[in-house]
Amino acid sequence: MRIVCVGGGPAALYFAISAKRRDAGHEITVLEKDPRGATYGWGVVCHDALLDRLYRNDRESARAIRARSHLWQEQEVHLRDEEVGYLPGYGFSVPRAGLLEVLANRATDLGVDVRYESPVPETALADGTFDTGELAADLVVVADGARSRLRDHVADDYGTRLRTGRNPYIWLGTRKVFSCFTFAFEETHAGWVWCYGYPTSAGVSTFIVECSPETFAGLGLDTLPHEDGIEMLQKIFAHTLDVQALISSSRGRPSPWLRFLEVRNETWRHANTVLLGDAVHTTHYTMGQGTRFAMMDAVMLAQALQEQPSLSAALGTFDRKGREALRTAQAAARTGSAWFENVDRYLDRDAVEFAYALSYRSGMQPPWRYQWHIATQITPVRKGRRLVHTGRRWWRARKRGEQPFVPRGLLHAG
Repeated sequence: MRIVCVGGGPAALYFAISAKRRDAGHEITVLEKDPRGATYGWGVVCHDALLDRLYRNDRESARAIRARSHLWQEQEVHLRDEEVGYLPGYGFSVPRAGLLEVLANRATDLGVDVRYESPVPETALADGTFDTGELAADLVVVADGARSRLRDHVADDYGTRLRTGRNPYIWLGTRKVFSCFTFAFEETHAGWVWCYGYPTSAGVSTFIVECSPETFAGLGLDTLPHEDGIEMLQKIFAHTLDVQALISSSRGRPSPWLRFLEVRNETWRHANTVLLGDAVHTTHYTMGQGTRFAMMDAVMLAQALQEQPSLSAALGTFDRKGREALRTAQAAARTGSAWFENVDRYLDRDAVEFAYALSYRSGMQPPWRYQWHIATQITPVRKGRRLVHTGRRWWRARKRGEQPFVPRGLLHAG
């Protein structure tokens, strides 16, 4: 089958890997408009559940991804520089650029034609066919992001619905290395500003800053020159950053202020095209699930192509199962997004109670869970819980057969 993937992100590259692993006869081309190595953003979060799936699907790329990942343990919620609430959990973060490098190398090794600086004109997609003269495809995988041009070219056919979030946010980096996932909420003369910090790579952490539009304007961030705005954020979060500087550009591209774009589609397919990753759905970044869902989309589509007797049947299966799998997650993401857009309602509480509200913002909880939350603020209880999580993490790593050796070709670009 001739397959063209539009977009060189995790969804397209991991689909190409997954499809080639199942049928080496597929002729797959990945078209990415940006140069190799150019990417916006810092670290992406993954958990053991995703690593388990990646190891089962393609061990080689999974080992390389795990080798680049950095562990964070527990979550801390800082309020006004003086109060701290603790939350459980652990996870891994991977530099986005490193993740894309691993996936591109693996796809190329499997025979995928990955082309950079290859933009696709909107007119290439018409009446369900794809033809730029040189390329024609039996299947077109549209994975060019939340603001997909090719999806929007026939948005009515997908039933595309877009909603822009209220709060502005900016995705930055810092030399401050966090050992845990850190939330910090600071009060300014114009209102509250908060951040999410977690380790990304050796010596660098991801640092996302968010605030309400009223605070954004009140601080002058809507009119200040970019570097002056970054300097203001450094002063606001000086305590959290341990006076380390913020890094405002990734791979030479200055980080812009954004508003989260929620993407939903009534159907994920149209003729011989199918949407994948952020082009078909987004979940709020505070869930840390965007990359996971994109890569699981990729596996699901590759599996459907292998199991179903025709392309039409495969796309129908993927469309139905994909929408079913995402329904609950997107509902929870909308609830969580709304919580942060109204966070002022909860900031009159102490850090422990506020941390509980933040942690369980997406659903109802039994009363005993709050009592357990109170108990785990006690240091010996928290250490015991962390020991249990460490044992669980070790056991899952052992079950999937993690080993320290990683093929050099996957760690470094050729």
